[in-house]
Amino acid sequence: MSIPNKILIIIQRSNGDVYLSIGLIKALYEFYDFPQIDLLVNNDTYQLAKLLPHINFIHRFSYKKKVENQWKQEKELLFNLFRKYDLSINLTSSDRSVLYAVMSSRRSISVIEKEIKKSWWKKLLLTKFYYYDESKHILAQNHKPLSMLGIDNDNILYSILSKSEINKKIEEKLREEGIKDFLIFHPSAQYHYKILSKKLRDELLTKLSKLGVPIIITGSNNKIDTDIKRELPILNNLFDFIGETSLEEYFALSQLSLAYIGMDTLNMHIAASQNKRVFAIYGPTNLKMWSPWSNKLQKSADINMPLQTYGNISIFQANMPCVACGRAGCDGSGVSECLNNISPSVIYKEVKNWLKDNEL
Repeated sequence: MSIPNKILIIIQRSNGDVYLSIGLIKALYEFYDFPQIDLLVNNDTYQLAKLLPHINFIHRFSYKKKVENQWKQEKELLFNLFRKYDLSINLTSSDRSVLYAVMSSRRSISVIEKEIKKSWWKKLLLTKFYYYDESKHILAQNHKPLSMLGIDNDNILYSILSKSEINKKIEEKLREEGIKDFLIFHPSAQYHYKILSKKLRDELLTKLSKLGVPIIITGSNNKIDTDIKRELPILNNLFDFIGETSLEEYFALSQLSLAYIGMDTLNMHIAASQNKRVFAIYGPTNLKMWSPWSNKLQKSADINMPLQTYGNISIFQANMPCVACGRAGCDGSGVSECLNNISPSVIYKEVKNWLKDNEL
């Protein structure tokens, strides 16, 4: 197989999928002596994709444009992609993303579904394929194309390094607030069914505020986060940073933190990639695929249990037989009862003991 000079990586899923592709990108860039690597991502992950290392150009797919004029967007993408690459790697099993991979290069590797009815035609068109496997961590799945290309893989979750001017800006913001050592508490996620209720969140924050360590509450400017911002209790040692940092600035803030406490979302994976102490609160999410990755142990969680710790990671789940169901809330309600059955006292105790053990 000839050395590819132009590579396209397709990731038409969430921010987490995009972020956990850094190791794949890094390995391709180094193994093939600095090729041109382009991305195709959904529009809502573009801000994160811009921060990934070694990326030359980013193609964007917009669901808004799909609704307004689907064929215009498809025509433009086809023009920009068709046979423009020496190798395409698709990390999303959807029909559309597989077709993009096949169109863009004569050599294409893609993840596909195990169901024959969905994937038979993909097997015929792709150069190589592997199966989407919910029993394996997404990091390992994203690295699967490397082994298919004969490239060694270290299974490290790499982080994005923020620019020096961004670091200085965050350091100055912390100085202005009189903050030195601090914990991050991230109360939100992309979907409501992955978020603690206000009652439990307030209970947990009340307990954390008594630790004697500044707690910085983080979030963006979206509706979910701003709604939480309006409801935050006023407590000692709590500092509301919701909507006050860009995504790149958040990387700098997280790097300076002692630990991450919060929901199962991108910010949790950022902390794990920075080898921070992570206290992650989980609802219905499949742990085998989406638990925080421990670089120290080269592993993630593979069983459900109310409290487990491996390396620098602690995970909290409800003690319920339905955990973790993988659904978007109970019975389609958008509310996960399992999250209402996690005790804030248990989370607080784990954080408190860790601070005490490390004399922080």
